[in-house]
Amino acid sequence: MAGNEIKIERPLSPHLQIYRPMFTMMMSMMHRITGAALFFGTFILAWWLISAASGPAYYSYVNVFVSSWLGRLILFGYTWALIHHMLGGIRHFIWDTGRMFSRPALEYSAWAMLISSVGLTWVVWIAGYIVMGGRP
Repeated sequence: MAGNEIKIERPLSPHLQIYRPMFTMMMSMMHRITGAALFFGTFILAWWLISAASGPAYYSYVNVFVSSWLGRLILFGYTWALIHHMLGGIRHFIWDTGRMFSRPALEYSAWAMLISSVGLTWVVWIAGYIVMGGRP
């Protein structure tokens, strides 16, 4: 009896190779990625705040990194991730109210979120440079 096992063919679970990538799917993944990026980026923010509380010598040491091109690139990415994740949260909140579930509304909101996050990031950085007196 042990040799007479019946093999039952079960359907395979859908996999990423089966799905055609859609823009809304990419935005969902990006929302999760920006959430993880914010987790790690917050360490740099905390490092900078702790250095400010530690005294001028350590603050100037940390400020050298933050003021470098790499530090500014990381801060720019952090700003974009923060704004993109926030707009994604607002989009999810709208969905919680039962609105914007039609296919055109989903596509429109995904594009609006991406374009708005890039635009608002530039606005924040330009405003920051204006407040700083135009110093890069």
